[in-house]
Amino acid sequence: MAADVVSTEAVERAGAEAPREFRDEQLLGATFDHVDLTGSHWDRVDLTDAVMRSIDLTRVELSNVALSQVRVRGAYLVGVEVWGEVEGLTVNGVDVGPLLEAELDRRHPERAALHPTDADGFRAAWDVIGELWDGTVERARRLGSLDPDLLHESVGGEWSFIQTLRHLPFATSSWLLRGIQGDPAPWHPLELPWDEMSPTPGVPQDRDARPTLDEALAVRRDRFERVREHLATLTDEELAGRTAPVQGVGWPPAGESFPVQECLATLLNEEWWHRQFAERDLAVIEARVAAETAERDADGVTAPGAGERPTEEES
Repeated sequence: MAADVVSTEAVERAGAEAPREFRDEQLLGATFDHVDLTGSHWDRVDLTDAVMRSIDLTRVELSNVALSQVRVRGAYLVGVEVWGEVEGLTVNGVDVGPLLEAELDRRHPERAALHPTDADGFRAAWDVIGELWDGTVERARRLGSLDPDLLHESVGGEWSFIQTLRHLPFATSSWLLRGIQGDPAPWHPLELPWDEMSPTPGVPQDRDARPTLDEALAVRRDRFERVREHLATLTDEELAGRTAPVQGVGWPPAGESFPVQECLATLLNEEWWHRQFAERDLAVIEARVAAETAERDADGVTAPGAGERPTEEES
């Protein structure tokens, strides 16, 4: 399918006009025909049951997108990158979900231990997660020794390494301390929920906080060990049970009950995937730093020491 090309005149016209903003609007059943939305920003937009035809999605970035029961016809996918949980995805008649899972298991043999069905399995899985993260933290520490700001750097709009360390304790506080253990407000001020979470009384949401690596790790270690302590006495009977209904405002929502195994599996999933994202982004930063260092060396410029900035004379 050849997508319509947006004309230069349309782009220039859009740039000349003041951008329109639609906030807290109800546009149910609206029709958009021959509409130019080039460069638009969509946040917290519900497109459930929408019908789209002749749509150009070139260079579109999608984050935190739910694509359940979506049907795509006449698609032209070239250079598309998808990171997320894939289940029941059929491409040209082939369910690619099992193929992806098999390839991930081949590349990451440790994943075999991350789908436990009993208490002993969860204890072993948490040890695996801890060992994996030890290596990732050391990798980040080496990078941070060159410049601590590198650990606050976002790659492609994703969370920085420090933000990732702040999010994982939020997941633990939510699903273990609140969901399973019943603490209505367990969050540490540095914890970070997902970006699209609506402001909630009592839940920290300071995306711009800039703690040091050690400060972020202190919160993470505390929450990580809380899980280990809980798993140490977990029985198969408890694992097969459900949580008591959650009390108070927060996440997960008040009044809801969940399977204990589902809560703990969520923590394993969060830990494994966010480490994958962190490793991916650390590699990008490392490659850029190496290229910059090589360029300075080629020019005969001595790089500043670890964590130092060039003086005015040097720059």
